[in-house]
Amino acid sequence: MSGAEREPREIVTGLLADQRLLAACAERDMGTLFRLLNHRGVSTRRIAAAVDITQGRLYDYMNGRSRVEKLAIFEQIADAFHIPGHLLGLARRPWEPSAPAQTPAIGEPLPDGDDMAAMDAFRNADRQAGGGRLYNAVVRHLRDNIGPRLVDADGTPQVFAVAAVLTEMAGWMAHDSGQDTLAGRHFTRALALARTSGDTPLAAGIAASTSHLALQTGNPTAAVHWARTGLDLAEGGPAVPTLTARLHTMSARALAAAGQPAPALRA
Repeated sequence: MSGAEREPREIVTGLLADQRLLAACAERDMGTLFRLLNHRGVSTRRIAAAVDITQGRLYDYMNGRSRVEKLAIFEQIADAFHIPGHLLGLARRPWEPSAPAQTPAIGEPLPDGDDMAAMDAFRNADRQAGGGRLYNAVVRHLRDNIGPRLVDADGTPQVFAVAAVLTEMAGWMAHDSGQDTLAGRHFTRALALARTSGDTPLAAGIAASTSHLALQTGNPTAAVHWARTGLDLAEGGPAVPTLTARLHTMSARALAAAGQPAPALRA
């Protein structure tokens, strides 16, 4: 392209609210990210140079022949295009602004009686620490602060949704720490809690997480089952297009891994 080619970081900044980019980052689907940049005028040569890969490898990613798996490449992508680390499941990148002062550090007490503040505090702290270092704190909060409210006669369905979100979070932290069996147990419990809460999109999202874990642990048949479970749940609730798209994507990946190309293509 000519010298008028836009800066990739400028393009990414304009896409940070785009659901396609957010979904690609959530699924760690870098081929879609690269296509989004290319369609907005960033040459494949420039993308490959920024990420420090060959153009041949870049085309493999863009055409779905392979996927980025190495942590170092995800970090290179985040730093080259200024994608916030948490969007790719990474710790806060060195160039990102410091976290707000009100975010509790690891080990500090969390706000009492404010579930949203507690969840946000855990998310922000995990983005800074990475690697599941907040796991024990989340489990302790579930046991000490949320558990008693689940059996409170005056409790509301909302507390089950809060418990589901935090239990799913614990599952991802266990996965980040290499404890996939434990992560699976957390996801199973989170799905039950979400169903009890009546929050159908939340339950469908947790089914998607369970599908992702099954695929990561080499069980594509289970991954297909959980993706379909999520789609069934999503159909019974309010329309959330990005969630439905994520579940179809999970189904397609699992079917492809299970050696079922035709159903994978339909998904």
